[in-house]
Amino acid sequence: MELLDKLKILGAAAKYDVCAATGCGPGGSGRAAVPAPSGVCHSFLPDGRCVSLFKVLQTNECLKDCFYCPNRIQRDGPRTAFTPDELAGLFMEFYRRNYVEGLFLSSGISRNPSHTMEQIIKTAEILRYKHSYTGYIHLKILPGAGFEYVEQAVRLASRVSVNIEAPTTEHLQKLSRLKNFREEIIGRMKWVHGLQQGGSLPAGQTTQFIVGAAGESDSQIMKTTVSLYREIGMRRVYFSAFQPVAGTPLEERAPTPVLREHRLYQSDFLLRSYGFSLSDLSFDTGGNLPLDIDPKVNFAVHNLHLFPMEINRASYKELLKVPGIGPTSARRIVNARRNFRITSLDELKNIGVVVKRAVPFIQVNGKYRDSYKLVQQLELWRESHDYPLPDNPLILYEGSHAVQAP
Repeated sequence: MELLDKLKILGAAAKYDVCAATGCGPGGSGRAAVPAPSGVCHSFLPDGRCVSLFKVLQTNECLKDCFYCPNRIQRDGPRTAFTPDELAGLFMEFYRRNYVEGLFLSSGISRNPSHTMEQIIKTAEILRYKHSYTGYIHLKILPGAGFEYVEQAVRLASRVSVNIEAPTTEHLQKLSRLKNFREEIIGRMKWVHGLQQGGSLPAGQTTQFIVGAAGESDSQIMKTTVSLYREIGMRRVYFSAFQPVAGTPLEERAPTPVLREHRLYQSDFLLRSYGFSLSDLSFDTGGNLPLDIDPKVNFAVHNLHLFPMEINRASYKELLKVPGIGPTSARRIVNARRNFRITSLDELKNIGVVVKRAVPFIQVNGKYRDSYKLVQQLELWRESHDYPLPDNPLILYEGSHAVQAP
């Protein structure tokens, strides 16, 4: 098979591995990772920069039986593989032409995990040592790979990842009969965590959940996510909304709403960047995040006793609890207060606060915006989730006016 034919197959097959968040980044400005033809993925970072990655599989042959996966062993389709020399040479051609800035290399499992990891490692070694490539390489650690291969991957890569896919052993069993959650996945993550203590792996390790495929709840996903950050030093957790693939056992299952993926990303940012704890997140009776309200606004609705918060007195940590205020604008508020007292909403807007989201929950110099109708609706929503929110509840109602705070 010609190289470009291989690339067409193996580049398309790699789209199921997530390498960038499709939800909002800090401040709500994230954008989706945009797939491009021929193995190139345009990934937008939270700061707005676009980076191009050569995103491809070493092989789409696989011995595993993941019920959602198009490359599962029982599914018919064209199978192919790159040799390490072929893949390294193809990447360098794209790199020299400025088509890509880095490599994201994943794979199915051919023969056994160690054989395929050896091919992945050889590809990275050719790039590092033969072509003297010093840029970004993300390598996938395959479930069941031997320690020596994990060690070599950590030494060669900028970032590695082991896909967790589901939050518990019981949930993973609903997706595969051939994967061991504790040993093959969590065990490899712990190996990586130990190996990177020496200063290698500058971009750390990441993982990915397939959201909705195993019937798991958001609370179960977020509980495992918190454990991964705390106990394994995970750099990032990614969430991929399940989409059914024809010819797999889950082809009749309804797709997971992308909005659910988005809410998980928002909650993840609250945990990592806003000082929230798992107990600050509000889930419905089924353990899921409400789709019709932002998790940060949901926190405010369930903790109205904390608001309105005086902008000139609130600590940095307290400011992060206010909808419309992120880490950057919170720091600017704290810095501004050293020189002058904030007296108007215009000053907050200039600082970077999303005023229309923040205004129901803040006081500015002892005054607050009278949004009684809004707060009343939010309280009713809190008491009964069946009460519909307005299309855009966080607006400044006509007739709102500044009054002296009690």
